[in-house]
Amino acid sequence: MESDLWWGCCAYYLIGYNVNDMYVKFLFDRLFSFLGLCLISWLLLLIALVIKISDGGSVLFKQQRVGKDGQLFTIHKFRSMVDNHGGSTVSVAGDKRITPVGKFLRRFKLDELPELWDVLVGNMSFVGPRPDVPGYADRLQGEDREILAWLPGITGPASLKYRNEEDLLAAVDDPERYHDDVIYPDKVRLNLYYFRHYSFFTDLKIIFATLFHFKIEFAGELI
Repeated sequence: MESDLWWGCCAYYLIGYNVNDMYVKFLFDRLFSFLGLCLISWLLLLIALVIKISDGGSVLFKQQRVGKDGQLFTIHKFRSMVDNHGGSTVSVAGDKRITPVGKFLRRFKLDELPELWDVLVGNMSFVGPRPDVPGYADRLQGEDREILAWLPGITGPASLKYRNEEDLLAAVDDPERYHDDVIYPDKVRLNLYYFRHYSFFTDLKIIFATLFHFKIEFAGELI
């Protein structure tokens, strides 16, 4: 079975056979998360040291998030806020809970790098909806719950469109309400479109757009 899958994926890339994209997605996630962790291990160690030296607090931020089929898993990120912070789960630019080092990490999305581990162990994918905390996932109703049938991702179409979400929220009077009433429903719409029109080629476009900060056309708009 494993040898058939291997040769099928080789055919996909080399001679264009019509192999199920989901198998390719599975292998891509495992292979490149492993390679990524190996290649940037020095960077992970450097960031961990900087965080520890800066305020002596914990290096990693761990939180329960809702994953595939509504199952909870622990997400891993570099800590970008003060330890044991409270308050809203929605953060805005200038949030006093964000540390100076955390501000830098968030700007360049470096706080997300430990999520490569979550991809490697099968809790996440490179591309998919951002994993919500239980309170938000519980709001999904009807066809919107189709999102929970897929692995959450490090990046995705909603992540691209709202890459400057913290700045956007900082410009409104009630950030949490604007997020809940405007941004979150639009993210659900984009994620549903992604799943219903899925292709591995779309995944690659989203990954490259994330890495190199350019816009792509998706669902009839530039994101």
